[in-house]
Amino acid sequence: MLNNSSRYSKVIKEEALRLGFMQCGISKAGFLEEEAPRLEKWLNQNHHGKMAYMENHFDKRLDPRLLVEGAKSVVSLTLNYFPEQSQTDPDAPKISKYAFGNDYHEVIKVKLFQLLEFIREQIGEVSGRAFVDSAPVLDRAWAKKSGIGWVGKNSNIISKKSGSFFFLAELIIDLELEQDMPFSTDHCGTCTKCIDACPTEAILSPYIIDAKKCISYLTIELKDEIPANFSDKMDNWMFGCDVCQDVCPWNRFAVPHAEPQFQPKENLLQMKKEDWMDITEDVFKTIFKNSAVKRTKFKGLTRNIDFIKKTS
Repeated sequence: MLNNSSRYSKVIKEEALRLGFMQCGISKAGFLEEEAPRLEKWLNQNHHGKMAYMENHFDKRLDPRLLVEGAKSVVSLTLNYFPEQSQTDPDAPKISKYAFGNDYHEVIKVKLFQLLEFIREQIGEVSGRAFVDSAPVLDRAWAKKSGIGWVGKNSNIISKKSGSFFFLAELIIDLELEQDMPFSTDHCGTCTKCIDACPTEAILSPYIIDAKKCISYLTIELKDEIPANFSDKMDNWMFGCDVCQDVCPWNRFAVPHAEPQFQPKENLLQMKKEDWMDITEDVFKTIFKNSAVKRTKFKGLTRNIDFIKKTS
């Protein structure tokens, strides 16, 4: 007979899958002892660049009980975003697959709130918070602790079942749940494809990323001008970068998502190189309505396009 924590975990996982999440794992809310020195060293070496927010709330990043009073469990979830289609013009500036559809923050938050409401309906008064890449939570550490996958050499969580083209999210709640076994095996082996393929050599060594060199950082997070020394290294990316995932052998197991809101924006994938070079603010607003690309704003995207245009 299942005890309460086992029964609760079972129904939560079943509902998570019904809501469209790909995987759901559970770990005990507590201090991330192994992560503390790694995070401190990474910040001290200034690998976070101008992402000053990474320096904030150091203690909260390492202990979810400081984010949610009385927290007992971290429910880690993944949502597939691997698309069926790709951009049709091989010469067009490239956009990361995760940004083809609606902004994942909004899509996932709705699902998380639905899951939290389900927990309250089925179990009773449960306090908690939903997190989607916008608060001091170390998503990958919790995904690993909850058995979803291991941290690859490109620093992404990799699942044996589905590769790495998925978003990570969490519910941190004050409910005792049955924990999953942490993912303890690294299945990257001797493979270094992601390190070898990175156009800007941002993967300094296995598991260590210098964000200042990462194309995703340069095209999204960096608000200043892109440094000139990257002029011949951007690999035609105008928003984000998928190189280290595209070359990962585990992504042969990636299957197209079934989330309607992640379907590509109309005409986005058909835009040719010249369309991007002449893009207007009105076209930008139409194509990227409700899109994560809005983070760069029109000015940021055209900065990126102008930068790669100089070297194409």
